[in-house]
Amino acid sequence: MTAKQNSRCRHYRFFSALRTLSHRLIIYINLGNISSMETLLLPIFYIVVLLYSVVIHEVSHGLMADSLGDPTAKNLGRLTLNPLKHLDMFGSVLLPLLLLMIRSPFIIGYAKPVPYNPHNLNDKKYGPAKVALAGPASNIILALIFGLSLRLMPDVFTSSLIPQLFSFIILLNLVLAIFNLFPIPPLDGHWLLMTFLPARFNALKVFLYRYSLPLLFVFLIFIFPLIFPLVSILYRLITGIKL
Repeated sequence: MTAKQNSRCRHYRFFSALRTLSHRLIIYINLGNISSMETLLLPIFYIVVLLYSVVIHEVSHGLMADSLGDPTAKNLGRLTLNPLKHLDMFGSVLLPLLLLMIRSPFIIGYAKPVPYNPHNLNDKKYGPAKVALAGPASNIILALIFGLSLRLMPDVFTSSLIPQLFSFIILLNLVLAIFNLFPIPPLDGHWLLMTFLPARFNALKVFLYRYSLPLLFVFLIFIFPLIFPLVSILYRLITGIKL
């Protein structure tokens, strides 16, 4: 896959992992304990969290690529947490806002991907896998930071809203990490499969790339909903709270 194709593939990963999550999160947020002003601010908070979660995910790809010898993202000024550098006005703002306003049961959208050129990597064999893993790893780290804060400092939060917002951040980043680790193009996990599959399985690699789109749809419809029990288990392990 060329750098251009790899960059384009990342466009659609932003909110696709939230197809079912946005509906399920209603269970975890008790609006009875939240003021009307806070309720109005929640949609904005959700979009900001979603945006920064995917920005950190994508910047992590670029930082890893830069550390391995590819300065593509750095030269384009994309190794920044400034969301304006990564914002796609329609996909990152207007589309999610529209879906929230019409009370859609799911949220979709996308952000500009951070590009990299695998041909520039010093580690040609394992470099693409390292770059791919950097994104999900950043989401896991975010989940751990907020989860352990929730677990170790419960008395610090004077408002019941804060733990609920932290829960959203933890759940979102766990879903993004697990979703992206599945070995289907264009998800990050497919680079692990391509890296470690022996040469005798080249036919399988060709098959995965050729039919990546229908395979992705099958995954989203039949397999993706099954990750929520795993998300719940990980959430409980990190926070000590049962969903």
